[in-house]
Formats: sequence, C-alpha cells, structure tokens
Amino acid sequence: MSILVDRNTRVIIQGITGKTATRMTERAIAGGTNVVGGVRPGRGGTRHLNEPVFDTVAEAVKATAPDATAIFVPPQHAADAMIESIVAEIPLIVCVTERIPVLDMVRVKAALAGSKSRLIGPNSYGIITPGECRIGVMPDRPHTPGKIGIASRSATLAYSAVDQTTRLELGQSTSIGIGGDPGHGIGSAESLELFLADNKTAGIVLIGELGGSDEEQAAALLKAEKPKKPVVAYIAGVHAPAGRRMGHSGTIDFFGDRSAAGKIEALKDAGAIVVDSPTLIGHAMRQALWRL
Repeated sequence: MSILVDRNTRVIIQGITGKTATRMTERAIAGGTNVVGGVRPGRGGTRHLNEPVFDTVAEAVKATAPDATAIFVPPQHAADAMIESIVAEIPLIVCVTERIPVLDMVRVKAALAGSKSRLIGPNSYGIITPGECRIGVMPDRPHTPGKIGIASRSATLAYSAVDQTTRLELGQSTSIGIGGDPGHGIGSAESLELFLADNKTAGIVLIGELGGSDEEQAAALLKAEKPKKPVVAYIAGVHAPAGRRMGHSGTIDFFGDRSAAGKIEALKDAGAIVVDSPTLIGHAMRQALWRL
C-alpha cells in the first residue's frame, strides 16, 4: 500500500513541453506512472510524448479527470499554476519549482485554505510510490517497493535514506518531499499522520532541519498518538550558526525552539529514535523493526 499516489493515479503535467518536464515525464511514464496529459498555454490541441496538451488546467481536467498534477513551471509563474489547479479542484498538486517568492506562496496558501486540494512542495523532489507512480525529479534508482515511509525536507538526505532502506531489503512504501521553503504544503506532521494510517507502512523515517516548526508539530502528534510503528528521525543543522540561512530558505533559525537541538529534544521526548548521522537511518530502522 502507499499514501497519496499509486498505480491508478491519473497525472497531468503543467509545463509538459519544457526540457526538465519532458525528461522527468519520460522517466515517470517508463516507471509505470499513469500520465494522461499536459498543460502548456499556446500549445493546446497538440501532443507531446504521445500525450494530449491543453491550453489550461480547466480544459485538461475536463478531458482527462486527473487525480494529481505535477508543476514544472518557472518561479515567476508557479503560484498562478498552483492556484489554477486549486480552482480546478485537482486533489493532489506537486510543485518542484524552487525560488518562488514568499508573498506568492502567501497567495497559494490562502487559495488552499478550505479547498479540495493538497499541495506537496514547492522546492520539493516530489512523491514516489516505487514501481507504481512517481511525480517529481527523484532519480530512478535506488527506489524499490517496500514498507518504510519517508518524509523529508531535504532531497539529498531522502535519497540516502532510500538507498539505505533498499540495501537492507526494507524498501519504501512512499517517499514524499516536504520541500525546503518556509511556505509549503504537506509537512512532517501530516506526512506522519498519513503513514501511521497506512497499514502496509511498517516504519517511518522523518528527515528535518533547523527552521520552521514542522518537526515540533510532528513530535506533538507522535507524543499524542504513541504509535507502535517505529519512527526514525534525523535533523540536519546541529552546528549551524543561529540567525543564518543554511541552504534552504526555510532553514533560517530566529527562534531558540526551532533550532536543530530543540527539534531533536522534542522528537526524542515524543518517542522517536533520533540518529546522529544520516548514514545510521537504515540500520536504526532495521533494529527497531527487529525489536518489534
């Protein structure tokens, strides 16, 4: 089983004719993703990668009834692309675009409130249920079907966790990129909640970093739920200087309780297994599952 996407998910691609979108859509189709069309203003009525192209999301929704959309649109237009999908009531929106202005994301978050859509990203590697559906920019390997759910703010660290769980023959149920921006959609707590409800996800990996409050919210949920499923966490940025942005725009630490150390303490107090190095994630998960 998986969360949010599976082999039946019908996907459209916004910005489908772009170079990156073309390459990633080819990979998605080759991996079994059910791509049913794309959107590119001015290209309506044509075909790309043997899929129909539409001028607007509304036209694509009417013709293809998608369950999800992938947004490969430049930052200056990405907010409008997300809002267009929200208005069209597409259930899942995945935005991989980086460097979207914060005020643009304020508009997106306002449009999301009370809508029928969920957002992954922006600045996200996307979401993948190995062997069934991939929406985003993740590499082909080493994802493999399995029982570990992964939610990460960092793409690179997520790929490391994927590699480790694959090598240890645990595999992944779904891997979801929360994204590195301060304004984003699904966060650590919502990802945790979805994985806890999935009866085929046996263990959960949370990868976070300083800045924001995602990890504290996940810790509060974990403390309230007290799940039997093991949760292994790694928090990056222990040695980062306060008040400085480290890579992602969401990592700036202005508040003491949003430091990496504060997040680690909150997760440990909630019962998570917090490792000191990302290279220990896989072994910590395997040991936790053995103890069960």
